[in-house]
Amino acid sequence: MEPTTNKSESFGEIINGNTPVLVDFFAEWCGPCRLMKPILDELHQKMGDKVRILKIDIDQSTALADNLNIHSVPTLVLFQNGKSLWRQSGVLQAGQLEKIITQYRTDQQ
Repeated sequence: MEPTTNKSESFGEIINGNTPVLVDFFAEWCGPCRLMKPILDELHQKMGDKVRILKIDIDQSTALADNLNIHSVPTLVLFQNGKSLWRQSGVLQAGQLEKIITQYRTDQQ
């Protein structure tokens, strides 16, 4: 998966864009979190530029995790235009995530 973040962009700038952003809140010590990497790689291959995928380690971004009430990992949150559109904890398959992102996208023509 290609990194979808530019170090000069803040979290707020990334989620305020018109492109949906799927944020994977994870921890290195979390077994189920490790299962998400190949799933997110597959999702990136299927959806390309239709979604940005961002991984955030809750142990390195504790203030952000606390601010967004992330209490378990993995937690996936879908943002677009600065709004949280959907969130769920646990492992989901790429096909499920693709359906969710397509359902919630607000920029569809």
